Amino acid sequence: MVETITIRDLLPLVFRGMEASERIRHSQVWLAPELTFRRGCRICIQAESGGGKSSLLSFIYGNRSDYSGEILFGNDNIRGFGVDDWCRLRTTSLALLPQEMRVFPELTVMQNLQLKNSLANRKTEASLRGNLERLGIGDKADTPLCRLSIGQQQRVAIVRALCQPFDFILLDEPVSHLDRRNNEIAAAMVEEEAAAQGAGVISTSVGNPLLLNNATFIAL
Repeated sequence: MVETITIRDLLPLVFRGMEASERIRHSQVWLAPELTFRRGCRICIQAESGGGKSSLLSFIYGNRSDYSGEILFGNDNIRGFGVDDWCRLRTTSLALLPQEMRVFPELTVMQNLQLKNSLANRKTEASLRGNLERLGIGDKADTPLCRLSIGQQQRVAIVRALCQPFDFILLDEPVSHLDRRNNEIAAAMVEEEAAAQGAGVISTSVGNPLLLNNATFIAL
């Protein structure tokens, strides 16, 4: 179980040499002496395009290591983790919804959901279809994903991200193509699943944040 995620003096290598710039000096994340996210947190990280929000989530998820500083899960520096560690963490402790969604366009909506759900079998088919109904795309369940709009695909990706157990869920601009109504529905679903698991939510935005209740906003 991951109880805390702590970053210390973190900076993407691409920003090296920019330490004195206004962007870095005003950031609440980059080069922060210590910033800790705890299970149960509700965090919205706001940044301009190119500010490094996708990089930050990729660093935490272990997809990238091109940074200076430290990222700790509890007391453990993630640089010391091996393949087996990451496989376990990504199955039981960390969920990620990347900005590009990484869905399978040739598969149907339900096939995309079932593929993810098969890893832990947390959801029944009825509950998956119910979540699609809540987001107004229940009639698309058996439609190839490539035939859906980007906003509809984004709603599918949110349902899929909630299929697994997690201590933290990382959501990179998850509602960038959604209107306020669907944003509110998606946020409620994320809140419900996170609360059920006692998990933390870390979401990013460039101006259309996931409408979480009582979220702490952090400037990247």
